[in-house]
Amino acid sequence: MAAGAAAAACRPSPLLKTNSSTPFDHPINFPRKVCCIRFCSPERNLGSHNLPKFDLDRPSIYPTPQTPIQAVQSPPLPSSTPSPSSHGQVFDVGPANSWDSNDVGSQVVKRFVGDDEERWLMWYHGGAATANGNSIGLAVSSNGIHWERGPGRADTGDGVGQVMRRSADWWAFDTESVRPSDVLIMSSAKLQAPGAVYWLYYTGFSQEKVQNSSMACGEVFKSLPGLAISQDGRHWARIEGEHHSGALFDTGVAGEWDALFVAAPKVVFHGRRDLRMYYHSFDPECGQFAIGIARSRDGIRWVKLGKVLGGGADGDFDEAGARNGHVVRDGRHGRYLMAYEGVCKNGRTSIGLAVSADGLKEWRRCGDRAVLEPSVEEDPWDGRGVGDPCLVRMDREGEWRLYYRGIGRNGRTGIGMAVSEGPELASFKKWKGFHM
Repeated sequence: MAAGAAAAACRPSPLLKTNSSTPFDHPINFPRKVCCIRFCSPERNLGSHNLPKFDLDRPSIYPTPQTPIQAVQSPPLPSSTPSPSSHGQVFDVGPANSWDSNDVGSQVVKRFVGDDEERWLMWYHGGAATANGNSIGLAVSSNGIHWERGPGRADTGDGVGQVMRRSADWWAFDTESVRPSDVLIMSSAKLQAPGAVYWLYYTGFSQEKVQNSSMACGEVFKSLPGLAISQDGRHWARIEGEHHSGALFDTGVAGEWDALFVAAPKVVFHGRRDLRMYYHSFDPECGQFAIGIARSRDGIRWVKLGKVLGGGADGDFDEAGARNGHVVRDGRHGRYLMAYEGVCKNGRTSIGLAVSADGLKEWRRCGDRAVLEPSVEEDPWDGRGVGDPCLVRMDREGEWRLYYRGIGRNGRTGIGMAVSEGPELASFKKWKGFHM
């Protein structure tokens, strides 16, 4: 037997290999005998151990992980009255020699409110100038503005820092880089998954480069969607998907709109046995980025339903397409909101907003203008583009926070925050201090 064939024979078999034509016949359930897990960190204790139960229809419930997340390592905090060039910024790249010293983004921000306090968790991607690819890290906060982080691995420090790295398995889809896309709490009276509290949907990049001359956005590596689970948000175990590489599913076949790659899988829990994934790709036929949807009964096996949002008209802020769409369920108004990254033909990115009654079809842009644009002050930190939107609903009626990635001079990145202006969410105002 050839060496390559022998190695392939040792590769773990995918999770839940069933007839993919009938993925809606089974509720969430982890049959342990067929569950294939790849561990991302030294801690491998994923037993149930009296896990707390959560109601997914009440996102403000405060989770109490088995191992509480604590953080004592804090970088210099933003000033309460930041300079005009840093308006909006709440998180910068890490200090020199840290795992995230060169790049940050793909932030997934969750707010949990308890009886006496609130806790904010942020998973984000980071990269160092001396390392290839991105890793996933965790930062914590008490107000969503001042964040505590770690310069190294979280399991060797105070629970903050790097929590997941690219795979070392040669056959895997995520050997080049990993970026977080969404985090769901999936242990509840409605959905039971023994041993899993947090479900992390992420983008995994391989070393295969995407060749397409019409996608003028630099070097692009092929990406696919992945899933990992955790009890505490720090120690993650990959779950094998149906694709031979371990991904949840593959790109489309030649000629389909998502044949090049699949990126940024954001997942919404709509109801029991009904989860929706929004992801983006680049459609060579129309030369635009576009956002599509897939649907699942168990969060693991997915059926694609097609595109739901493409690019705007010539001259619009999103004329070259829409990507990185973050969808949230707005129960107060009986609708779904999508904040997305709009791409202009010159590569400049802004953030737009779209709405849908059911989250499946008839997505409608909220006007022709972006709700958040790059800053125009002298030498701003986010002057070259804003993207990677993440919406967080606050307690006051009609108030939302929008976390975003900003790109400035020489490609330096950071994470910013803006607050909605008015109940219609027609625009967002960048954070300028606690007086806002």
